[in-house]
Amino acid sequence: MTIIALITGATRGIGHATAKLLAENGVTAIIGARDTVRGKEVAEPLSLPHVRIDVTDADSVRAAAAWIEREYGRLDILINNAGITLPDGPPGDTTGEEARRVYETNVLGVIEVTHAMLPLLRRSPAGRIVNVSSERGSLGRALDRAHPLWPMLNLAYTSSKAALNMITVSYAKELWDTPIKVNAVDPGWVRTDINHGAGIKTPEEGAAPIVAMALLGPDGPTAAFVRHEGPLPW
Repeated sequence: MTIIALITGATRGIGHATAKLLAENGVTAIIGARDTVRGKEVAEPLSLPHVRIDVTDADSVRAAAAWIEREYGRLDILINNAGITLPDGPPGDTTGEEARRVYETNVLGVIEVTHAMLPLLRRSPAGRIVNVSSERGSLGRALDRAHPLWPMLNLAYTSSKAALNMITVSYAKELWDTPIKVNAVDPGWVRTDINHGAGIKTPEEGAAPIVAMALLGPDGPTAAFVRHEGPLPW
């Protein structure tokens, strides 16, 4: 049985690399894109399906879920990858409107998409939800004065990823006694548009731990927060 996956924000960067790597593993990886034309441009060279989904637009999320149900009848893997950030800076300079914009995508968008896709995931014999988080959302790392992250301040982004980590745990607890596993993954500092190409990893390197968690076997963890090198502190 072919595995069906949906990746949000899959037209570039880590999302695109994740779709390619899943496809190389025999997965039907649906390219989730806010723009239908761009989704088609990215999906066709990979011989993959695509669907319009804007995580900040509940109607588009519901429409995407309905399309997946019509086309496949179920969903085996959901990768909540779409995310945005603001430039680093003092928390006192961050406005509520700026934080709200980040939360609309990084937090509320994940809830909206997961809520819509969960009935389809429940039909899978081994559903997987992977939330693309960040080490910068780790409270343990944030309070470690010896860690390189200590001087880095970005209230909206880091708190949104901390919230995403708790969202991960919350869904994992609800689904604890089901075949569905829910985990958070930090892809590392990847060269993408979000950081203007300043990362040290390639998108393919960042996608590797995401795909590993998406393809977990039945003995794999749930409610974990990991990166390529291993577990991260919450």
